[in-house]
Amino acid sequence: MKQPMLRRYRYALIGLALLALGTSIASLVVHYRLMTDPSYSSFCDVSETVSCQQVLQSAYATVAGVPVAAGGAIWAAAVLLLAAWGMRHTSSELAGRVAGYVFVLATVGLAVVFYYGYTSFFVLRTACPLCMAMYVSVAGIFLVAAAAATSLTAIPARLGEDIKGLTRSQTATTLTVAWLAASVALIIFFPRAEAFGSDAPAVVETTPEPVETLSPDQVAEWNKYLDTKVAVSEAGLLPTGPMKVRIIKFNDYQCPSCRQTWAFYRGIFEKYEKEYPGVVVYETRDLPLEPECGLASNHTMACEAAVAVRLARAKNKGPEMEAWLFNNQSFDMTRDDVKRGLREVAQITDFDQQYAGMLPAIRQDVQLAQKLGVTGTPTFYINGVRLDVNPRAAYLDATIQYYLRKSGAVS
Repeated sequence: MKQPMLRRYRYALIGLALLALGTSIASLVVHYRLMTDPSYSSFCDVSETVSCQQVLQSAYATVAGVPVAAGGAIWAAAVLLLAAWGMRHTSSELAGRVAGYVFVLATVGLAVVFYYGYTSFFVLRTACPLCMAMYVSVAGIFLVAAAAATSLTAIPARLGEDIKGLTRSQTATTLTVAWLAASVALIIFFPRAEAFGSDAPAVVETTPEPVETLSPDQVAEWNKYLDTKVAVSEAGLLPTGPMKVRIIKFNDYQCPSCRQTWAFYRGIFEKYEKEYPGVVVYETRDLPLEPECGLASNHTMACEAAVAVRLARAKNKGPEMEAWLFNNQSFDMTRDDVKRGLREVAQITDFDQQYAGMLPAIRQDVQLAQKLGVTGTPTFYINGVRLDVNPRAAYLDATIQYYLRKSGAVS
C-alpha cells in the first residue's frame, strides 16, 4: 500500500478512536452523575425515546457492576495507541500489520455494538445519542482498518515477533503498561451503584430554595409571557373553593424528567403549601407511559408505581412513596421492587390484591390527559394554563407569585 494512503488511514483511525474515547468518557460521566444526583438530567435526554439516561440506567448498561462505557474507553484507548504509535512509520511493513491488529479489535467491537444496538432499539426501544456516536466510530474504525490492513493471514505468524519488538521499545512498553494500569484502575475504582445506597432512605432532604434570583425586569418579562397564556376550562384543573393556585403535574414515576422536576421543584411546592395552606395546592395526575393503563411506551413498571403511590396516599404516605420511587428510579425495576418499596414505606402487603381495582382511577387521569392533548411527561398546568416548558426553579417560583397576585391572595 502506498505511504500517502496509509497515512490518511492512520489519521482517520486516530480521529475515530478519539471520537470513541471521548464518547465513552462522556457516557461514564453521565453514568456517574445519574448514580449520585437524583436531579441530574443529561444533555442528551431529548425525549422518552431519545435518551441516554434510559439506556445508562438499564440492566444492559453494566456487566458485573462495571459500566459498559468503561469497556468502550479501554477499547478506544487501545485502538488510539495502536494507530498513533504502532502505525507512526507508515512506510514500514509493521504499520500494515498494526492496522490488521486494529481490524481484529474492530471486529470484536462491532460484534459488541450489534448486540447493544439491538438491545437499545428493540428491547429498550430507546435511542441513546452517545451510544449511537460510539456505534458510528466503531463501524468507521472497522471499515478503515479493513482497508489499511495488509494480509491478515500473516498476522498470527508475526504476532510473537511483534510482541517481542514491543518489549524492546521503552516507549512502547511504557505506553502499554500505562494503558493496562489505567484500564485496571478504571474497572476497580469506578464507583458501583450499590456504593450510593440502593437501600437509601425514602425521604431525602428537601431541595433548597432556588439560588437564582430574578431581576425586576426578568420578572416583568416573565409576567408578560404569562399574560398571553389562556387557561383551559376543564374540571380538575381550575382552583375551587378557597384554593387560589392549583398546580397539576401529569407524571410518570419512571420518567427521568419527572424525577428531575420532582427534585428541583418540591422545595418550592412545600414552601407555598406551608405558607398558604389550602390556597396553593400541588397535585399529581397519573400518565404512565405503559400500555396497560396509559400511553404506549417502554416504562414497564409505570402503572405499578402509580398504584403504589395511590395506595400509600391512603396511609398518608404518598410523598414518601414518591420519594422512594424517584430515589430508586431505574428502567429495569420489577414488580417485586415496587412491592418492596410499598412495604417499607407504608407497610402495605396486599399490593397484588388491590392492583386491578386501582387501575380505573389511573385511566381516568390518562383520559383527561388525552382530552387535553398531553402526550408526554412531565406536563404542568397552573390554574388551567399549560406551561410550554419546565421552567427553572426561580421562574416557577415567580409563576406561583404571579397567580397569587392575580387571584388577590397577595398584593
